[in-house]
Amino acid sequence: MGKPSAPTPPNPLTTAAAQTGTNVSTAIANANLNDVNQVTPTGSLTYNQTGAYSWTDPSTGATYQVPQFTATQTLSPQEQAIQGQTLAAQYNLAGMANAQSANIANLLSTPFNPSAAAPAAPSAGMISSVPAAQTSFNAGNPVQSALGNYGQVQTGFNTSGLADPNAITRSYGQSGFSLPQVQAALMGQLQPQLDIQKQQLQQQLSDQGIRPGSDAYNNAMLPFEQQENQAWLGAITGATGQQAQEMQMLGAQAAFQNQAQAQAYGEQQGIGQFANQAQAQAFQQALGAGTFANQAAAQQFQQNQAQATFANAGLAQQVAQAQSVFNASQAARNQYMQEQYAQRNQPINEISALLGQSQVSQPNFVNTPGAQIPTTDVAGLINNQFSQQLGVYQQQNQNYQSLMGGILGLGAGALKLSDVRMKQDIEGPIATVFSTNEAGERGKLPIYKYSYKGDPAETSHIGPMAQDVERIDPGAVTERRGVKYIRPNRVMGGILRAA
Repeated sequence: MGKPSAPTPPNPLTTAAAQTGTNVSTAIANANLNDVNQVTPTGSLTYNQTGAYSWTDPSTGATYQVPQFTATQTLSPQEQAIQGQTLAAQYNLAGMANAQSANIANLLSTPFNPSAAAPAAPSAGMISSVPAAQTSFNAGNPVQSALGNYGQVQTGFNTSGLADPNAITRSYGQSGFSLPQVQAALMGQLQPQLDIQKQQLQQQLSDQGIRPGSDAYNNAMLPFEQQENQAWLGAITGATGQQAQEMQMLGAQAAFQNQAQAQAYGEQQGIGQFANQAQAQAFQQALGAGTFANQAAAQQFQQNQAQATFANAGLAQQVAQAQSVFNASQAARNQYMQEQYAQRNQPINEISALLGQSQVSQPNFVNTPGAQIPTTDVAGLINNQFSQQLGVYQQQNQNYQSLMGGILGLGAGALKLSDVRMKQDIEGPIATVFSTNEAGERGKLPIYKYSYKGDPAETSHIGPMAQDVERIDPGAVTERRGVKYIRPNRVMGGILRAA
């Protein structure tokens, strides 16, 4: 297996010349294919090559002979006779048109005057004389928008001659005695007796040898102090009860005064409410009178509006009648004008028709279906072939580089494990290379695809087996601990070419 050679790229001028020649040949073939002779009941159509012209390709200098064609139409005898009769009739019509053109010379030389006998055009005054529309009307009596003064609402009332309505007793004074004074007076009666009892108890404790401040002394004095406190509490309770009784009497007096004031206030309020009810009744009566007046004014307004609407409706009817008269006059004048224009234009239209019939017509032939031969893309084919050859070369070169990389293995200077006994999943030989040993003897070295035993990734490798290398060149193989290795430097020097 040798290193592949790159393909030679095509010459652009040669490719262009080939493509141009193909295009010219295809165009000539299409012209001959589509120039179909026709034979119909009315005649025939014939294509004949009547010459050729030379054309030189400016890029290549090649000269091409391009044919020229002539199309000939021939009528059948019957159609030729009809053609003669038609031309004769058209000739006569053209003569009639020529004679008629002289007759209308006087018609066109006379100015068109539609006002001589035409109905008079309607005047806008037929409508503008209508009276103006009524845009306003009598609104009637004015609407009553306010009422008279029928008295003010009474917001207060007279309190003269009565107790002051604002003099409400909101608090009452204290009792005639002071609570501390009452308490002091009561205790003044009890205190001498309590002092005597206290002195007797203290003397008794002293006689018993119990000193003040001791626990026994304090425990003995505790019942007396509680009795003294009870006496004070009783005095306070009695004084409080007397004070509460006096305060109750004062509160009852204030309540009586407030009841009298409330009665006077209620009497004055009743007087004010009666006055307000009378004022409200007068207001309602005045409001009723105003409402009646407004209803009468509204009725008058509706009547005036109905009269104005009726007047405008009559005016609109009058305008419509005047518009109808105006339209009728306008229609009569338009009809007259159309008749006059028709009399003037008719001779001109007749001449135009005669002249149109004098044109010579050509026979019609069937459109033949066109056939088209596609041009061969010679340049594309050449370039595609080169692209395919280049792709094959690139693939072969890639395979060669991959094969060489597998053979060279780890690179120069290192031993490479290549013993067939240490490999698995062996495929091949996938290729062979020619090599020579030191004696100049040539041999074929097979190349395999394999993975190493014990490799958990099972990575694929490409290269020779040590046993095959040893048969060609024993000096390129060494053995360590019973396993054969390749000397890459020796193998790489022995590879001559790929085939």
